[in-house]
Amino acid sequence: MTLTVRVIAPDKTVWDGTADEVILPSITGQLGILTGHAALLTALDTAVMRVRASKDKWTPIALMGGFAEVDNNEVTVLVNGAELGEKIDREQAQKEFTEAEQKLENVSSDNRQEQIQSTQAFKRARARLQAAGG
Repeated sequence: MTLTVRVIAPDKTVWDGTADEVILPSITGQLGILTGHAALLTALDTAVMRVRASKDKWTPIALMGGFAEVDNNEVTVLVNGAELGEKIDREQAQKEFTEAEQKLENVSSDNRQEQIQSTQAFKRARARLQAAGG
């Protein structure tokens, strides 16, 4: 028995297929989903989701926050944005990560809005880099 997995962003469906296992980046930690999992609704962090569609092949997907619903062996992931790891340019992702990390380190502690924006940019860059294999 397998899971039906859909990852849907506002502009496209990033993944629509079956899988043996899914690891979701919940805001409270990683959640492993196998067939027969209890019904669940969870908020997702900006991080990497992993899908095991065949015996030894994991597919990383960079998620930009959203929600996931698990019910009757169906995993529906609605996100603000998502990218398959294999479609991300690793060198560009590394460059963006380094820039976001430096910006976060240099942000003024007095500017709360800039701190929040820099933290989100850092999380996005980190997720893209991890999904690309970096």
